[in-house]
Amino acid sequence: MPKKKPIVALIYDFDGTLSPLNMQEYDFLKAIGIKNKAAFWKENNELIKEHEASNILCYMKLMIDKARAAKVSIKREQFVNFGKSIELYKGVEEWFDLINQIGKEEGVTIQHFINSSGLKEMIEGTKIGKKFKQIYACSFMYEDGVAVWPAVAVDFTTKTQFLFMINKGISSITENYKVNQYIEESMRPIPFNQMIYFGDGETDIPCMKLIKQQGGNSIAVYKPRDKKKKKGAEKLVHDRRVNFACAADYTKGGEIYTIVESIIKQIKNNFDFAQLQEKNRKKFDKEE
Repeated sequence: MPKKKPIVALIYDFDGTLSPLNMQEYDFLKAIGIKNKAAFWKENNELIKEHEASNILCYMKLMIDKARAAKVSIKREQFVNFGKSIELYKGVEEWFDLINQIGKEEGVTIQHFINSSGLKEMIEGTKIGKKFKQIYACSFMYEDGVAVWPAVAVDFTTKTQFLFMINKGISSITENYKVNQYIEESMRPIPFNQMIYFGDGETDIPCMKLIKQQGGNSIAVYKPRDKKKKKGAEKLVHDRRVNFACAADYTKGGEIYTIVESIIKQIKNNFDFAQLQEKNRKKFDKEE
């Protein structure tokens, strides 16, 4: 059964991509009495070195330990509440509706995904928490509603796994075993060449490079007016790891908006052309 219209997946990292800071650096650190955010991450780095441990698992443990010491609630709903204070880059709040409208006009189904090493519960609490088809991110295990242990830890390897889950239409993390099951390319809901990845950091590089290599598009974003971040993003373009590098401004008519609009139109044109070829081929198959 031929697909009537293509699905375009827009996949976003969160910290540094949609938001200027690490999500812990807003109300969470304030609540546990830490004024110097660098001190928190310094302690995290010390844990990593001391135990030769995962940086993701260490930050999650440190969050629980610090909150308990400060007698701050670590119930799931509290983490969601912490998400409400997270600042978003210019234009992010309006972005999703704008892109969905482009999809509607072009005859394309748009789906938005988060692929982040940040905390799922906090992302859910942001102003854009309900805009995503799926949020792939770190999360805690809860007993009696209280966080006790990391349930999901997302590093750069896990991030690439989530791309294959999106590609194959696997929504639940508990079904990640299906990633290795063979599915014919034509039967996969979202081909890699219909993906657009937005990232800013080292954990995003494997994903951005993978999607670019598979014919999709990757956009390295950087904090506006941050020369160091800009230089890093531009190097990714130079090294052929991403397709584009842009300042993190998601407003209508801006550079990111214009690029994404063009990509969506190109995907639709490519899809229509492939459908035309297939229709023509089948016509001659019948004659034989």
